[in-house]
Amino acid sequence: MSSFDGVRALTFDLFGTVLDLGGSLEPPLARYFGERGLDVDAGRFWAQWRARQRIEQYQDTILQLGHSGYLATCQRALRYTLKLNRLDDGDAGVAEIMAFWQDLNPFPEVLPALERLGERYDLVALSNGNAHFLDHLATNRIRWDFDAVISVGEVGAFKPHPAVYRHTATSLGLEPAQCLMVSANSFDVLGARACGFRAAFVNRGDLPYEDSPLRPDLTVPDFTALADALL
Repeated sequence: MSSFDGVRALTFDLFGTVLDLGGSLEPPLARYFGERGLDVDAGRFWAQWRARQRIEQYQDTILQLGHSGYLATCQRALRYTLKLNRLDDGDAGVAEIMAFWQDLNPFPEVLPALERLGERYDLVALSNGNAHFLDHLATNRIRWDFDAVISVGEVGAFKPHPAVYRHTATSLGLEPAQCLMVSANSFDVLGARACGFRAAFVNRGDLPYEDSPLRPDLTVPDFTALADALL
């Protein structure tokens, strides 16, 4: 008997797990800076932007002044990162860079793995993204018909807030232990485990895990290995 026999639904983080953020955003960032003759390393800029975005999300949840949504935190983080690099392209430049998010691509092995996993499990997108943005990504970029697409906007807080995972299990009509969170973000794995979910850490970059006794049930380098382990 597999240790995952009780799992009925896989809940997938999208940003950085299903979708290749760096691979999708760094090339247009490099073109943007290059066209303006700016000596800015796109990879470094993206790392700074991503780190600041997470701070914006945490602040958004902790302050409880009203959930502003994923794209709003991305934009606030972008403005901060532009200033950090002594750049000021104004509203037009911010809008042009933010448009790059509409063209995110999945990692190449994701769709074949989802085909395999869908034969046994319900496959659910559980993301920090805005609902309309998630619908666009699922339909036009990932091109996968998830059994459900759940945005944290439904509870008004970003992951890893516990309400996100509890709401998801309730929405699916499942116990938390019947759900397995699949994420490349260790804070997401930690949050899910704290709420009774099973969890798989897709550790593409061989990164350290959180300093916590709440460990992933499974650690894999990519979705191919994930499917091999769960089937």
